[in-house]
This record gives sequence, C-alpha cells and structure tokens, in this order.
Amino acid sequence: MDEKTRRKWDRASRSFDLMASRGAEQRWQPAKRELFGHMSGNILFLALGTGLDIAAFPARQRITAIDISPKMLEVAQPRIDAYDGEIKAEVMDVHELGYADDSFDQVFTSCTFCSVPRPVQGLEALRRVLKPGGELFMFEHTGSRYYPFKLMMDLMTQLSRRFGPEMNRPTVANVAAAGFELRQVNHLFLDVVKTIRAVNPA
Repeated sequence: MDEKTRRKWDRASRSFDLMASRGAEQRWQPAKRELFGHMSGNILFLALGTGLDIAAFPARQRITAIDISPKMLEVAQPRIDAYDGEIKAEVMDVHELGYADDSFDQVFTSCTFCSVPRPVQGLEALRRVLKPGGELFMFEHTGSRYYPFKLMMDLMTQLSRRFGPEMNRPTVANVAAAGFELRQVNHLFLDVVKTIRAVNPA
C-alpha cells in the first residue's frame, strides 16, 4: 500500500464533496451517465472516492469498487447503501490488486489517472485483471497539447500534485503504453476532458 498516497486522500476526504459535488459533477454527469451506461457483467470501478459517481451508475449492476483511502469509502458508504444494485467496496491500491488474472469483464475509471502515482503500471495492473477482450472505459482530465493550456497545466501541476491530482498527464498515451488497444477517444472540453474506450487484446 502506498501510504503517502493513502494519507493524501484520507485528508482530502474531509472537503472533497464540498469541492467537487456541485459545478463539476453537475456539468459532467450527462457524459458520465452515457459512459457508465455501458456497464454490464462483472465490473471493477477504480477509485470510488466519496461515491459521487454512483448517481450516474445504471441500476442493478454488480460492481466491485476500490479506493486507496478508507476515509473516502467511509464518506461513500451512504451512497453505496442507497444504490439500486450491488456495490462491494474495498480498500485497495491499484498497484497491488488482490484479484486473479482475467477476473472482470469491464473496468471503469473516473478522474482517476491524474492521481495514480505510476499510471502505466496502474493500467497494466487493470489489464491483468481484465478478461481478454474485456473493455476499459475512462472519464478523465488530461494534459493539453495546445498553447497556452499546456503551459498553464504544467505550472498548475507543480502545486496540485501536493494535495491532489496532476493536471498534465498524457493518459491516452499511457493507456496504449500499458498494452490496451484504443477504440475511441471523445473530447468533451478542448483536448482536456475526455472519455476513453479501450480493449484488452485477446
């Protein structure tokens, strides 16, 4: 377990809903509902956090949800309990997934790989537990290729990485580097907020 990362997100759990539950969640919920609408089979959801994404989950799914922060999952518990389906929440580091190879049909992430300390290794771990032909669905914010956004996000990351996410991650490239086969990248805001769909090659 990456204790430094766990402590960072344990601290953030106290104010996370206040910072994230209004503007950003309301703005992007339609896109998340569309993406999460593809849920089927045995699902792994990475970094459940305080459970804000549960409102966008389709009903009656069977979901295993993990987060590195036990404090985040404590805040999420009422939302887990209210979900019309099954959510099994576990404290776990993506770099140390305690699941057998080929365990899941689908993996979903939401604003997660801005914060995973070793993103390519984290994606490789997800690929290991995803069945051949299984699907990866991601809602992520990433770095930008365009001036002045690239410069701004590089500068912002010097501060933001201390208490939360990094703003300039090349997540699409990281997905490919981890061995996934990219199927679709949909830009929702410039080239920064996007959905990514990929497959674990058979």
